[in-house]
Amino acid sequence: MALAAPTYLTSLQSNIRARPIPWDGAVRAGNLTDDQLKRIKSVDKVRKEQRKQTIEKDVKSYSTLLVGGGDGGSVFDKASKRTDILQYILVLATDLIADAPALAGSILEQSNPYQYFITFLGQSNNPEDPIPLLSATLLVYLVAYSITTTSKPQKRDNEALSKLYSYLSTLSKNQDSGLQDIAVQHYSTLLRTSQSKKLFWKQKEDTVGPLFDILRKAAGSAKDSDSTLRSGTNSIRSTDTRFSGGVGLQLMYNILLVIWQLSFEAEVVGEGLEQDEEVISLYTQLLRVSPKEKTTRLLLSTLRNLLSDNREALIPAATTARLPALLSNLSGRHLSDPDLLEDLEALKTMLEDYTKNQTTFDEYADEVNSGHLRWSPPHRNSTFWRENARKILEDKAELPKKLADILGKNWEQDKKVLAVGCNDIGNLVREAPEHRTALEKLGLKVRIMELMNDSDESVRWESLKAVGEWMRYSFEK
Repeated sequence: MALAAPTYLTSLQSNIRARPIPWDGAVRAGNLTDDQLKRIKSVDKVRKEQRKQTIEKDVKSYSTLLVGGGDGGSVFDKASKRTDILQYILVLATDLIADAPALAGSILEQSNPYQYFITFLGQSNNPEDPIPLLSATLLVYLVAYSITTTSKPQKRDNEALSKLYSYLSTLSKNQDSGLQDIAVQHYSTLLRTSQSKKLFWKQKEDTVGPLFDILRKAAGSAKDSDSTLRSGTNSIRSTDTRFSGGVGLQLMYNILLVIWQLSFEAEVVGEGLEQDEEVISLYTQLLRVSPKEKTTRLLLSTLRNLLSDNREALIPAATTARLPALLSNLSGRHLSDPDLLEDLEALKTMLEDYTKNQTTFDEYADEVNSGHLRWSPPHRNSTFWRENARKILEDKAELPKKLADILGKNWEQDKKVLAVGCNDIGNLVREAPEHRTALEKLGLKVRIMELMNDSDESVRWESLKAVGEWMRYSFEK
């Protein structure tokens, strides 16, 4: 999937190309050699085909010009004190590699081809400093060429990837969408191999986390705002195809593309994405508001990859997020993309196979384990509690522990969760009073009593009823 180059970057490169450089003065000042200037002028401001032919006739010399070698030193050594020349050569080198890929191959034959560009990455903490930005761009092209043309991962590539990911993450965390887009597109260029994806995941706090912050912003939700993610009541479509929080459609697409690329390592990343980022509920919400088939296609394909390799861990989260109902609604739309339709049907089949064999107890357990509660049918069903209360309590107490975790949160954005939890505890006490002590040891009685003073009326009512169930047995001996 070819992406349009980031506007911020192309504008910067164009401005640098247009700057006049006093080359002869640089030679007199010792910032360049005569031979280096001759090489530069032979490929600068010439047609692409002429440039390609010139480089291929003597590719070794141009490799030496940039990274040094047995026949001479690098231009970056000589011009180290001239910022204008460094910027110009970084842009020119990127153009040369794009026009003559053989140059990348020759550079990579050197013993330490990345040294200058990795050094430049740490030159400044200012994300708008051109030299680290231009160095990262050149390094991305070189590393991408290396990892896709060699069958075995190389140590130098792994080290360069780690440093690149760290640098690019500073751009992705910046509030400037232009810098964010540079980071995301460079990520996409690098995520070409299983190894590069695994290294990306290894640095997930810096790489993956900031991207999901932007996705949550686009969905109109902060990280802990579960109600917004699951309710789907707020439309975030707009006439300028921007998502919530001003996230542009193209940036959104590019981020979804990166996560899609990462999802091909679903066995490695699937459970972590759900645990850390609640990817299933987030993607379900984004599907509801996706304004274009191209974003819908990436959302569905990513979900298919993740669920296919993590059925037991992730499909329960999908049912809790009401993904099956949403997929049915999508089927009724006039969608034309064949890949999208194939993924849609595959997901529907996968979820239908799961739900048709699921009992009511399974549904309840899935909901509790998802970490979020809603007024789904089991909660108000007295028959369900009569038949399942002891099973819930005796199954290594895992579900009561999870209920305690849920009730231990404030849920300021979704008080309904606390009301549902109080309802469930009250039902457990009523149907299985012999387990009251175990529930008290989990801190549930104290927490329920605290919630009697909650600001939300429904929470106060449900907690009062739950405490009433406890009080029924308070005088038992």
